[in-house]
Amino acid sequence: MSDQVSDFDFDLPHTLVAEHPARPRDAARLLDVMPTGPFHDRVVRDLPSLLRPGDLLVANDTAVIPAQLDARRGEAKIGITLDRILPDGTWHALARNARRLRAGDVLTFPGTSNTAAIVSRDDEGGVILRFDTEGAAFDAFLQKAGVLALPPYIDRPQGPTEQDRQDYATIFAAHRGAVAAPTAGLHFTPQLLAALDAAGVERCTLTLHVGAGTFLPVRGDSIAGHRMHAERGVITEETAERLNRTRRAGGRIVAVGTTSLRLLESAADPDGTIRPFDGDTAIFIRPGYRFRAVDLLMTNFHLPRSTLFMLVCAFAGYDRMRDAYAHAIGTGYRFYSYGDACLLHRAPTPGETGA
Repeated sequence: MSDQVSDFDFDLPHTLVAEHPARPRDAARLLDVMPTGPFHDRVVRDLPSLLRPGDLLVANDTAVIPAQLDARRGEAKIGITLDRILPDGTWHALARNARRLRAGDVLTFPGTSNTAAIVSRDDEGGVILRFDTEGAAFDAFLQKAGVLALPPYIDRPQGPTEQDRQDYATIFAAHRGAVAAPTAGLHFTPQLLAALDAAGVERCTLTLHVGAGTFLPVRGDSIAGHRMHAERGVITEETAERLNRTRRAGGRIVAVGTTSLRLLESAADPDGTIRPFDGDTAIFIRPGYRFRAVDLLMTNFHLPRSTLFMLVCAFAGYDRMRDAYAHAIGTGYRFYSYGDACLLHRAPTPGETGA
């Protein structure tokens, strides 16, 4: 595999970009991608029959915050997208017109009395902000002043709707802090969870607060030059033990979404043992990566030239995923955040027979 971003390009008709989710959520299509053989066209509610008793489904329980803010520095309009909270209580954010900002500048937010001071900025559009409030009062400020930072490919000329507030939240959401939803989790319903339970499939959650960097394209022609933005993640000691116990018993680890997979791989020892984790990860998974922790991945269909398409190519095989995406495009699967999903089996590494 070369280092060229162009190797991960493909043509996607705009008509296949989903503007709204399937209703009900588990009616979305699901492409079953085994390591070899034909592709199988299914629906998400078929998932319990595709897994085994003793498998462990791992979902991301982050909850999306209204992270997009309209700020002012004097008369200048500054668009702010919160990225992640830092240990000292400040926020890293992406700023439009960031070059106008200097350390010490104070931003105001129309319709509120709140302010934020610029602590520092970098050359890539990032700023560190210290707000004048925190805790419950900060949450109330966001609810008043912020809106969802929907991906740019979801066309909302008037901004996100109330329906988007409901649609862009997973059934697992528990810990606020994400800019973007872990979209594979959007497909789950109470009925699907009950069916998984009845099938003997175990479930647990971890937390990875998806940052604003998830929307950023890979710049330039070289993969090696791309730098991932850090994201905050937590795997508790109890969850780590459940994961390790599942593997010891012969069960498979099934990651719901690339966010769950990235955190699991960040917390895994070379032998696959999962350690408790509480910190930032900027792991960049691309072909050549040797997976340690995850056996199956349920994920949506991703953008051309994106780090997430590189990740699925690393997981299931480059040629296999090129063929799977060609099948999905040819048969009308819906792409991106509100789109359909695929269930990927990890490509065997040398000496394995497959999961």
